Amino acid sequence: MGIWIGRGRKARYTYGFDDVALVPGQVTIDPNDVDVTWKVGGHTFEIPIIASAMDGVVDTRFAIEMGKLGGLAVLNLEGLQTKFEYPEEHLNRIVEAPKETVTNILQEIYKEPVKEKLITKRIREIKEAGVKAAVSATPPNADKYSKIAKDAGVDIFVVQSTVTTVRHISSQYKSLDFKKFCKEMNIPIIVGNTVSYEATLELMETGIDSILIGVGPGAACTTREVLGIGVPQITATVDAAAARDFYYKKTGKYISVITDGGMRGGGDLCKAIASGADAVMIGSAFAKSEEAPGKGYHWGMATPSILLPRGTRIHVGVMGTLKEILLGPARYDDGSQNLVGALKNSMGNCGATDIREMQMCEMIVAPSIRTEGKAFQRAQSVGMGK
Repeated sequence: MGIWIGRGRKARYTYGFDDVALVPGQVTIDPNDVDVTWKVGGHTFEIPIIASAMDGVVDTRFAIEMGKLGGLAVLNLEGLQTKFEYPEEHLNRIVEAPKETVTNILQEIYKEPVKEKLITKRIREIKEAGVKAAVSATPPNADKYSKIAKDAGVDIFVVQSTVTTVRHISSQYKSLDFKKFCKEMNIPIIVGNTVSYEATLELMETGIDSILIGVGPGAACTTREVLGIGVPQITATVDAAAARDFYYKKTGKYISVITDGGMRGGGDLCKAIASGADAVMIGSAFAKSEEAPGKGYHWGMATPSILLPRGTRIHVGVMGTLKEILLGPARYDDGSQNLVGALKNSMGNCGATDIREMQMCEMIVAPSIRTEGKAFQRAQSVGMGK
């Protein structure tokens, strides 16, 4: 398997969103008749889209609106919303900072310690609005913050880092015991991120309910440049889905796969589902919403790292409301709005009645899929030529 890249060394060829396309089915379905719901633990959501736990994307206001629209937003327990009672002035500093100094400003602001009372307050603000509350913490802090979050009534807990494995070796802190953690929490646990079949399968065996797939594809992430690691999202999702299906056959427990990052619009979302994802996690597309706290700016969770920043602040602009981005009506022709409508239309054209059927649609390697016949669009910087 793989091709020779030098004497005695082989490498696999892998695929990202621009490398593949979906083949229409022999039967087509009215988009209004397809089912895009997905489940995690005992919770069912109307749309298979999650807003990522980034401070430029999710605060309590955004999480509430996302929940009311049928999705799920994850609040970062190690970010501005739990470090500051009133984070707006710090968000403004980040947004207004010159690009030459923004990383230093992020590092300075994020030195502020997390205040446990704010964890409770933020979760309760979301819950009081009548929607599901989901929060995220890194593995070293998951034990400490999870107990506070559970007492506050959190519905879903996410343990997330750049690369997460069951077997983690550290001389600086005690590694998280995922089996013990899942048992003690007794609520749905989502863990990430990973990209390989073996690591995905090993994490599934700990009792988690869902897994995040993706290392470095996010628009604000520089992990692939800084560390040189990552696997393109199509291949990473296919491999993870294979682990999920094997685990399901072995145990009867279905653990959902969530493709996290790298999706620019509706087409990429559809390809992620077709690759085997049950849902997707998106950041930059939602940073463009009027409800996002970043005011059209977006930065990765590892950007403020003191030792080795692996992200940058990007400007995505404000393009519309969260409802327009999720459900339309779309005012742009680039697939950035009405993501759910795009998924339903793609499923209908592929003959898929639900997410599981969409995962089985035919996919082809298509290196010219974005350029074929699009010379005028490229020349005029419109449509697919932007």
